[in-house]
Amino acid sequence: MSLENKMTRNGVVVSNKADKTVVVKVERKFQHPLYHRTVKQTAKFMAHDETNACAIGDVVTIVETRPLSKRKRWMVLEIVQKAGE
Repeated sequence: MSLENKMTRNGVVVSNKADKTVVVKVERKFQHPLYHRTVKQTAKFMAHDETNACAIGDVVTIVETRPLSKRKRWMVLEIVQKAGE
């Protein structure tokens, strides 16, 4: 799989209840255009986890892929940090 033009994001696994699927919470910070305060915004993505290796609290890197189901368009690329380490 070529990762040259694929979007990647880092996030925290918040759910792994489904088979071969994890829900990843991605947080981004940006400056508000009018008030110039730093704002935190979160988004949740469903990602494919082929080996069911992810646990809740793991920091993972996800990469965009073809549509795998109705809401799954991302795949776990690697586990950056295991939960509790």
